[in-house]
Amino acid sequence: MRRRFDEQLALLNKEMIEMGALCEEAIALAAKALTENAALAGNVAPLASGIDQMERDIESRCLKLLLQQQPVAKDLRQISAALKMITDMERIGDQAEDIAEIIPHLNGHSAAECVQIRDMAKETIRMVTESVDAYVKRDVAL
Repeated sequence: MRRRFDEQLALLNKEMIEMGALCEEAIALAAKALTENAALAGNVAPLASGIDQMERDIESRCLKLLLQQQPVAKDLRQISAALKMITDMERIGDQAEDIAEIIPHLNGHSAAECVQIRDMAKETIRMVTESVDAYVKRDVAL
């Protein structure tokens, strides 16, 4: 029984990493569309949809684990943290999609001269990466 539960937690970690990677990709693509190539903006919506689907899948997995396994202590904290993180990551996907949606309304103007936008995108991607890494490493450390 515990082995199956541990396998489900490992799968949860894997899904969290995949969702984080999708968020990173959506941020990078939205920033590139805004600063370099507006034609890329249309590629952000499918990523945001994938992030939305992952949120639903992970939430379902977490709720099943809570209801079926009734975890305590470390396991409960891990599942609770995942539930909080997926909400934030889903919102990141929505924000990337919102940025992509405004690009056609810039009437050919780009933010190519805005080094700050590229820097902010890089910093945001770094924060997502570090957050997911901390979640996964915390699980290993506990």
